[in-house]
Amino acid sequence: MSAQILPLNHRERATLTAVGLGRAEMTCSCEPDLYIDGVPCCDQFTAHRLARFALVVPLRAGRRGERVPALLTDAGRAAIDLPAADVPRSAA
Repeated sequence: MSAQILPLNHRERATLTAVGLGRAEMTCSCEPDLYIDGVPCCDQFTAHRLARFALVVPLRAGRRGERVPALLTDAGRAAIDLPAADVPRSAA
């Protein structure tokens, strides 16, 4: 589903903004947990939804359950009207 037509609520937009500012980490798992400023996100449904729609991804691979920096994808940036960033991709 395109980010432009994916309806996002205020909390989802605020979470994407925090990720875009580099304030978020996520766990490496099929249903990742999200941490903002080191504190667990109180709305894991939001964290899972943003990950499921590939608006937020881990910056690098990690061990299962490991916390790694979260990255806002181009689709995530578009969802909150930010221009695409020139972010180096980690070697996989």
